[in-house]
Amino acid sequence: MSIGLGVFLMALGLILALGVRDRLSDFDLSMIGWVLTGVGALAIVVSVMVTSMRTRGRTRSTEYVERPPTTEYVERRERRNDIDPL
Repeated sequence: MSIGLGVFLMALGLILALGVRDRLSDFDLSMIGWVLTGVGALAIVVSVMVTSMRTRGRTRSTEYVERPPTTEYVERRERRNDIDPL
């Protein structure tokens, strides 16, 4: 389950619970809406818990090694032939 599924179920549930006033002969759409809202909220809570448990074990560490400066002299010469003289 993901957070998107939970939000979708909550939205659908609230539409059925608060927006629809029609009753069918066998079941009440308002009650189904409240059940879907609860299931959506539970899905969001479970997905947040699972995500936090997944990322808890992962840590990122960066190690910097400081090297002493060298005393070597490096000379670099570059010649380009693609420059047009004016």
